[in-house]
Amino acid sequence: MMPFATVSLEGAALLRVRALTVTYSTRNRQSAPALRRVSFDIAPGEILGILGESGSGKSTLALAILGLLPANCSVEGTILFQDEDLLQMDESRWREIRGAKISMIFQEPGLSLSPVMRVGDQIAEIIRAHRPGNGKTRKLECEAVLRGVRLSEVDRIYRAYPHQLSGGELHRVAIAQALACRPDLVIADESTRSLDVTVQAEVLNLLREINRKRGSALIFITHNPALLAGFADRVMVMYAGGIVEQGPTAQVFSRPLHPYTKGLLQLIPRSRNGTNLTSEGRLPVIPGSLPALNPSSRGCLFEPRCSVRTAHCQNESPGEVTPERGRRVSCFNYGN
Repeated sequence: MMPFATVSLEGAALLRVRALTVTYSTRNRQSAPALRRVSFDIAPGEILGILGESGSGKSTLALAILGLLPANCSVEGTILFQDEDLLQMDESRWREIRGAKISMIFQEPGLSLSPVMRVGDQIAEIIRAHRPGNGKTRKLECEAVLRGVRLSEVDRIYRAYPHQLSGGELHRVAIAQALACRPDLVIADESTRSLDVTVQAEVLNLLREINRKRGSALIFITHNPALLAGFADRVMVMYAGGIVEQGPTAQVFSRPLHPYTKGLLQLIPRSRNGTNLTSEGRLPVIPGSLPALNPSSRGCLFEPRCSVRTAHCQNESPGEVTPERGRRVSCFNYGN
């Protein structure tokens, strides 16, 4: 897959990713990139949705931005955050950045919350690691951030252990923990996946409200396009480790250009009056599955699943094109 050009943003970008390639090393077979020359920008205060199936490289991208890739990875390219290359940082510098400037909301709160510490102590510890102050000041800041994520009974939650809280409360605590030091960039990796639709909507509304009030940029990773409509400013669609389409969310959703994007959007359930069910009453599917990546892959990686493929697609990887301002797509037959 050819390198994907970036969309021009107004003003200076907060984060610039350029030609990012991540390869996991394996003992038994030749390794293939999990990310293939990924390039994009995100502006201060922007909400960028990253959309794709499991295995498309979304979580690898998040871990690369946070400097949390495992030791068996090789990484090429640059990740510039406020003009500082994250890939050149040592661990001491990462400890200063992680949590204070860039933070993450995980899918499961258990990944970020210790079961043997009280919730308030865990959030206060993040504040202590990055800002001066005494215990009383940190407690007040912690209570303020818990109120900021619309949690009632702040005193009870501050003193509680994670197992004493409901699922919805745990997710709000995880958001509060990520926001404790007012980071410039927050990454939410499938952070609403395990929630019911009502709580999902509440969390999305909360994230949008925090984005508007605090100005933190947000990368929201999901496999569900329905969560991005009316929420993300821009959407970036990933497939097999590369970007196949990106642009303003409203434009991409109303007029998708890449056949993979079209397939994903057809999976959004609709009401009975505007149903997209098949005549047998089943939801449509994208045929096939993500390819088994290998270094010798030729042609477009989506070609085996594509409804508009041609013989040309089997032999060459499509370069990116700019069909209109702010839109990018990597496909020989885009728009068909």
